[in-house]
Formats: sequence, structure tokens, C-alpha cells
Amino acid sequence: MAKIVNSWNDFDPLKHVIVGRADHSCIPPEEPATSEKVPIDSPMRGSWGPRPLETVEKANAQLDNLVKVLEERGVKVDRPTPLQWNAPVITPDFRTDSMMTAMPPRDVLLTIGNEIIEAAMSFRCRFWEYLAYRPLLEEYFNEDPEFLWSQAPRPRLSDASYKHNYYDEQISLEERLERTANKDFVTTEKEILFDAADVLRLGKDLFIQHGLTTNRKAMEWFKRRYPEFRVHAVNFPGDPYPIHIDATFVPLRPGLIINNPHRRLPDEQRAIFEKNGWEIVDAAQPAHSEPPPLCYSSVWLSMNCLVLDHKTVIVEGSEVYQQEQMDKLGMNVIPIDFRDAYPFGGGLHCATADVYREGELQSYFDDVDFGDVTLV
Repeated sequence: MAKIVNSWNDFDPLKHVIVGRADHSCIPPEEPATSEKVPIDSPMRGSWGPRPLETVEKANAQLDNLVKVLEERGVKVDRPTPLQWNAPVITPDFRTDSMMTAMPPRDVLLTIGNEIIEAAMSFRCRFWEYLAYRPLLEEYFNEDPEFLWSQAPRPRLSDASYKHNYYDEQISLEERLERTANKDFVTTEKEILFDAADVLRLGKDLFIQHGLTTNRKAMEWFKRRYPEFRVHAVNFPGDPYPIHIDATFVPLRPGLIINNPHRRLPDEQRAIFEKNGWEIVDAAQPAHSEPPPLCYSSVWLSMNCLVLDHKTVIVEGSEVYQQEQMDKLGMNVIPIDFRDAYPFGGGLHCATADVYREGELQSYFDDVDFGDVTLV
């Protein structure tokens, strides 16, 4: 029986990956978590339901093209089985009138070595999203005797998991940034909450963003679950809507990371990288001043790239400045069009989840004082 699952980082040679699908995707109704994530001037405010079929077809065409590009380079690609997302989620603790999508598997599935974890997500509309990936995980479990299939503790997502009256349409950008700097977010510490896309895997070190979708209790869970790893909480005070680390802090190869220049890692947190010889470079400016219509994400999806190996990266086709920077950093750039897929859950990294990358568990941070391993 073959070894199917293995991935310790986001830059070793990619051999097997899951790519999402946009079928049946919905804009979910407002709820405590989404209300804080969606900017107040977004056209998505006050509207929900199935996304227009034309946009779904365009997104799927670009996702299918990503599959083609990967397969041409020898990468095995699996796809999820979308649910009918336009159906309510009903539990003893809440009801919300639709689900969301199976476009961004990176949010749902976290691969650490030979284990894939189904995340404990904070959006009520995403409560059942992991089911779209169950057929694949069942297949891996049946075929790979070393594969560990895990699910983080399922959150109830009752009202106790959110701060009441946290969201205020009148709040200014400066006030939002002050909240971010103070680590004041809409989720409480009632239960373990995290999106997989908030976890940056660098071998024996896990860097986890504390923000709108991941709380401190989740980091404590990771520390207890992986006592042999070092778990670091990171924050990016310049981000008024901190959600997912992969449009803010992106490793390209051992020793090199690009960082969103508007969301710089604080000096005290940069120290662990600099002491270990890592270079942190400001990412190039986006080529666009606005995200596509009906998109949750910011223009900084420009840096949400998919690294195939230490020398090769896929970048969105219109993001010419990011492509130029990657070239100067010694990367071979593969440009592909992907902006039609952005509104469904993010960029190229978001739309994928690692199954297998060549390489073994390594420590990239030998100069680490275990006193640094704190929940900041």
C-alpha cells in the first residue's frame, strides 16, 4: 500500500494536491463571524443566496485550468464533492439559512506530516463544509496505512463563541486597526476555533495567526496535540480584517518569506526569523486597486501564490508586479488567470490543500529559546 499523505511545509516539491470546486456556491447570510469579516461597503452586505451561474462557470473554468497546469507538471490532483450549499444549517445552538462553497480547501484541511486535520471553523455557514472532502479522506485512509485522519474538537458556535455587539457599521478604520493591535476580535475563548489557513507550517515550527477566525484556545490545543513542535502566535497589526495568513506572510523556500508591507510582522516576532537567517521581503504591490465583484478578500490576493518547489511558483496572471518580484527573487514563474475564482474563497493557495510534498520533517529554527513559545 502506498504512502499518500506527507507535507511539512508549503515549498517542498508538490506531488499531490486537492483543488476546490465552485459548484453550487452561495453568499451566506450575515452571522456573527461573517459580519465582522465583510467590509461595510461590500455589495455582499444585505444580500445572500446562490452566486450567479455565470460567475460559477467562470470560476470553475479557471479552477479546471489550474488542475491542467498542475497535471502537466506531474502533480496528481483530487477534487472535492460539493454539497448543495443553498440549504440551511440547523443545530441545537443556531440556524443559518445557507452554507458557502467547496472552493477553498486550504481553509478546511490542515496537513501536518502524514496527518490531515479537519479544522474547527468559526463561520456557522461552514459548519458542514468538511463533508465535501470526506470521500477523499476515506480513500486516503483506505489506501495509506500511515495516514492519520483527525478532526479538531467540533465547536458548537453558540452565541457564547462570539462577542455581542462587537460589529458596528460606524466604527472607523483607525478603530479597527486599534482593535487588531489590541488582539480584540469577534470570537471569544469559549471553545477551540481555527481555520486551517491561519496555520503556517515550517517543519517543527507552527506559526498561527491570531485574528478573526482563530483564537488563543486553538493555539493551546495545537501545543498540547504536538508537544514536540514549537507553536508561535503571530499578529499583523496593520490588517483591519485579519483572516488567514496566506495573503500576509508567504514562505517561498527555506530562508525566504514575502510579507505584506501593510501588515508587517512586529519586530519582536520577526526576531525568531532573523536570528535563524531568514530574509523577510516586502511583497510587491498588487496590480489592482479593487478586488473583483462579490469578493470577500482584499487586493493582496496578489501574493496568495502556490509554490510548486523551491524554484517554481504559480502566480495570478494579471499580477505583473508580483510576477516581476518573484523572478527577481530567483523563482520560475507560471502565470495563470485566476481572478474569476477569487470571489469564491481566495487565491491560488486558498484553492488548494496539500496532500503530498516530497521532503521530511526538519527544523528551520535551531536558534529558538523555548521561552519564545508563548501565546502572545
